[in-house]
Order: sequence, then structure tokens, then C-alpha cells
Amino acid sequence: MGVEGCTKCIKYLLFVFNFIFWLAGGIILGVALWLRHDSQTTNILYLQLGDKQAPNTFYVGIYILIAVGAVMMFVGFLGCYGAIQESQCLLGTFFTCLVILFACEVAAGIWGFVNKDQIAKDVKQFYDQALQQALMGESDGNNAKAVVKTFHETLDCCGSDILTATFTPVWRDDLCRKDSLKGFFENTNCHKKIDELFSGKLYLIGIAAVVVAVIMIFEMILSMVLCCGIRNSSVY
Repeated sequence: MGVEGCTKCIKYLLFVFNFIFWLAGGIILGVALWLRHDSQTTNILYLQLGDKQAPNTFYVGIYILIAVGAVMMFVGFLGCYGAIQESQCLLGTFFTCLVILFACEVAAGIWGFVNKDQIAKDVKQFYDQALQQALMGESDGNNAKAVVKTFHETLDCCGSDILTATFTPVWRDDLCRKDSLKGFFENTNCHKKIDELFSGKLYLIGIAAVVVAVIMIFEMILSMVLCCGIRNSSVY
């Protein structure tokens, strides 16, 4: 016997929310893949200075986001099918998956909040080390020079602080590919550019996480109510 009345409305409401949840999972998966293959981040995070690889902590968050998006699409499909079939077993499985997914998202959010400043800090330290080696002409200076030029060309910046950002283009135009006079006035601190690059992307991830968390809370409530309605209708 199918559900009737308010429970039937909840059934279709849960189906709609699950469809939105499935779409959100697809969007998050797409955004995560875009962030993973974004030219600015890949150009920088694939660099290698001697034996030292550029910090890739940022990619840990991206891989988590890819996994979350894929699981969301599966869970959303499971919820849609369970709601239409009025199956307590499927809805119970769906609710369990939602709880696990919500817990993972909270854990990932805490990890991201703790590491949001550390990610940019590690990249800035890597850049500073390469810049120092390039300016001092150390043994692996050629590799350091290539690393620094990649930063400068990708982020359209030069220097790690006010002093080097101002004077490096004047006497090292091989590192900052701009004419001296224009570079003297217009070059932007690379530390600032690195902060802008990662803070913008982490901000986007944070918005997606909040939206998904709100949808999941509504779905957990609706699935519980629908399960109770199905149980009551089967009794009568």
C-alpha cells in the first residue's frame, strides 16, 4: 500500500531534494576536476627545485572534493530510487550514507580551515627558496631560475617583498620579463598573488561545502519522516 496525504508530499519533496543533491554532486565533481587541472595551480604545484617538489597539500583537498562529488551522485541516485519505490531498506541505506558523508564533509572542512593559511605559506616558502638561489647564482641556479620565471609568468608578479618586488625587475630582467620602467611601478608582490590564488579557490570550496551540508540536513530529516510514514502506512 502506498503512502497518502502529507507523507506522499514528503516522498516527492525528498525525490526533488535528492535530484538537486545529485546535480550538486555533479557540479562539485566538475568544479573539483577544474581546480585539479587549472593551469595556474598545475604550473606552480608541478614545479621541482632540485630534489624538492613544490608543496601539493592543496591537491589533498581537491582529491577529497572529487571523492565527495562522486559519492554524492551515487547517494543522490540511491535516495531518488528509494523515495519512488517507498523502500525502507533503501531509505535506511541512504540515510546511513548521508550521515557518513556529512561526517566526512565536516572532517574535511575542519582540515581545510586548519590548513587554509598553511597551503599558501608553504608555496611562498618554496618560491622564496627558488628566488634566493636564482639571485645568488647557486649551483642549481638554472633550475631555480626556471622555477622563479614560471611563478612570475603564471601569476604576473615579481619579488617576495616590497624591496625585491621593486628592484628585481630593474637589475634582473631575465627573471621578471617586463621593461624596467614599467616593471618598477607595476610589478606585484608574488606573496600577495599566491595568497589571492589559493584563498579564492579555498573560498569557492567552502561555499560548496556549506550548500551541500544544508541540503544534506534537509534530506536526513525528510528521509526519517518518510520512513516513519511508510512504516505507519504498512501497519494500517
